Amino acid sequence: KAYDLQSDSLYKSDLEWLRGIGWMPEGSVDVVRVKRAQDLVNDRLYKLRPDALKFTSIPDPPPVILAKTNAQQISEHLYREAWDNEKAQINIPLDTPEILLSKMNAVNVSHKHYTGAWDDAKAKGYDFKVDALSFKHAKSSREIASEYKYKQTYERQKGHYIGTPSVKEDPKLSWAARVMKMQNDRLYKKAYHSSKANITIPYEMVAIQAAKQGQAIASDIDYHHYLHQWSCLPDQNDVIQAKKAYQLQSDNLYKSDLEWLRGIGWMPEGSVDVIRVKRAQDLVNDRLYKLRPDALKFTSIP
Repeated sequence: KAYDLQSDSLYKSDLEWLRGIGWMPEGSVDVVRVKRAQDLVNDRLYKLRPDALKFTSIPDPPPVILAKTNAQQISEHLYREAWDNEKAQINIPLDTPEILLSKMNAVNVSHKHYTGAWDDAKAKGYDFKVDALSFKHAKSSREIASEYKYKQTYERQKGHYIGTPSVKEDPKLSWAARVMKMQNDRLYKKAYHSSKANITIPYEMVAIQAAKQGQAIASDIDYHHYLHQWSCLPDQNDVIQAKKAYQLQSDNLYKSDLEWLRGIGWMPEGSVDVIRVKRAQDLVNDRLYKLRPDALKFTSIP
């Protein structure tokens, strides 16, 4: 008994049993309170529906009857209702000329009727004989147009020619070789190219000397060649005059005063424009224009 009193498992057995019990909150106080609160704030239950009210039907007054009559008279649906019901009930005999003509026209313009015989023939298949005329004609055309058939006899006879021991003994081959040599431009100019470098011209020939002189005159190297170096003293009169002329033509010396003025700092305080602007500000200044009340002389009244 002492152990049972000190046992933690036995002490908490009731708690563990309560923890394992399933509990449904349906019907509890909080759930019922929430349902009642929802019913109170439900707009659908709060507002009474119009169809739940009892009412007495009042007969239509004359203006309402007149409006209903006018609505029926100007209704497009009611105006065309009789025509819409009758136009689908037209009975035309099938043997009228117009019906027969339309059927014939439909048959004439029908693509299915136009290709019906061809479709039936395709469905039945084809039965061609090997000795048909079209097959024979196609084979003959193929053999005529064949390059192999065209050159077959030539290829067979090409190796049966009786040749000569050498090309020179064959008159046609030798003639073709001579014609080829005559038409060959390299062989035609061979003698000229071999002899054109063997020309001997005297060194003192007049044409050669004239060409050398013309080359020296037209040469740009001899044109720019310095003949000699000039040396001038610094105190020479022409050197001094040249320096003065260079200084007169110098753009840097001409603009030196302008560059010096550009670098000078200048304060505009006291200039004409600044004084004019200050006077204009004083004229448009509302504080100076209006007289302050404390500047007026007054006498205090007891």
